[in-house]
Amino acid sequence: MSTSNLLGVVLIARHGDRLEFWQDPTTYTTSNTAITPLGEVQENNLGAYVRSVYGTPSSSSYIGLSTPLYNAEQFLARADAGDEGGVIYDSAIALVQGLFPPSSANNITLANGTFVPSPLNGYQYIPIESVELEEDVSLEGYASCTAFSNRTTEFYNSTIFQQKVNETAAFLKELPPILDGRAATLVNMWNIYDYMNVQSVHNATFLNNLPPTFLAQARDLANWHEYNVFSDTTLGGIGNIAGTAMLPSILTAMQRIANASDPLKMHYSAISYKPFLSLFNMTGVNSDGQLPAAVVNYAAAVAFEIRQTGNDAPFVRFNFKNGTDDDGFKVYNMQLPGMAQPGDVPLSTFLSTLEPVAINTTLQWCNACGQATDRGCAALLNASSTTAVAPAHHDRISPVGAGFLGAGLTFAVYSMLLAALAFLGLLAFGKRVHRSGSERGLNSPQGGSINHEKTASA
Repeated sequence: MSTSNLLGVVLIARHGDRLEFWQDPTTYTTSNTAITPLGEVQENNLGAYVRSVYGTPSSSSYIGLSTPLYNAEQFLARADAGDEGGVIYDSAIALVQGLFPPSSANNITLANGTFVPSPLNGYQYIPIESVELEEDVSLEGYASCTAFSNRTTEFYNSTIFQQKVNETAAFLKELPPILDGRAATLVNMWNIYDYMNVQSVHNATFLNNLPPTFLAQARDLANWHEYNVFSDTTLGGIGNIAGTAMLPSILTAMQRIANASDPLKMHYSAISYKPFLSLFNMTGVNSDGQLPAAVVNYAAAVAFEIRQTGNDAPFVRFNFKNGTDDDGFKVYNMQLPGMAQPGDVPLSTFLSTLEPVAINTTLQWCNACGQATDRGCAALLNASSTTAVAPAHHDRISPVGAGFLGAGLTFAVYSMLLAALAFLGLLAFGKRVHRSGSERGLNSPQGGSINHEKTASA
């Protein structure tokens, strides 16, 4: 077994290839879609690659994951269950099966001597937390966020956007014949690119008739469009809401991994492309152009490695693999505010810099987004005002505490809130149905580019 100063990994991965979907260019409300067999293969291959790097004893980056059997104390997985329908959740299922594949060691011998192997050649049933849109804001901080939508509208009305409209008018004017009725406007640029990309992968007629430069041009404009929407000039700005909402779970996982008495080795979040843009912006990996300010490919992944050299303090290293375009993880230098030189970041610095801008509670999210009704804000704001006899002092929840609530409330606080609401007659309890993995679709301002998502194979 190789020795390593690598303590553990916080893994963040985008979903795999999917069918077309539509999202509102201002609110980013999305329609449902479905993962494809290609997308499942991409995610499964990513999981196998992650296993080869971090889960194989002979690897120099082995983190001590128990193999071949999954250990619930060492690995936690969560997946966005709102954006893009069940695609992200299904991608997580495929990834963890590559990470923890079927094993003949997955068996049991009963007291009477009967040998019982797990079905499907030792299939391992890995639990994945389903992060539901109306229950947890941590993986979709931008959804129903009024302040974010207002900022997006301001961007569309800005001078820089209008200049881009003028620069791209000739290209956009050529697109209507191939867009099947979709609006050929810069505001609608993501939907334009997504349609062209999906058709290029799954529609041979469309691919053969598409002018050779059109997809690359659309991708470059989509990159510019989305990075400006999902980034901000200030660390805790509302443009970074997709990242600040994710921070509590990321920071808590890092602290747990660095704690020698905690068995956690890997924390995995399955997400859409949007939080990647905010996290890239916040960590400064694209500040000097080393990593383009662009939408990541399908099955792209960031691995925040928690490392330690001897008795020195732990530090964080940023690794990125852009889907099938990259053979493996590449190290990128972070440039947090106040850093003299880009590079790896001491864990203490990473925490002290990012924790102050983290969205630790749903109530904090409601206030930051100016949201008074959706995602539970009506009840939370009402309860907050009802219980405030005097001007309240709100202590910041630490990253450790925040990890147990995602970006929502802890179980204890939430239970007390529910009890208070029930007492006040403000809440009616009912049964909430959660879909399983099989019900989620298993049957069904810079330019630059991180290449194209269009691919014919995994």
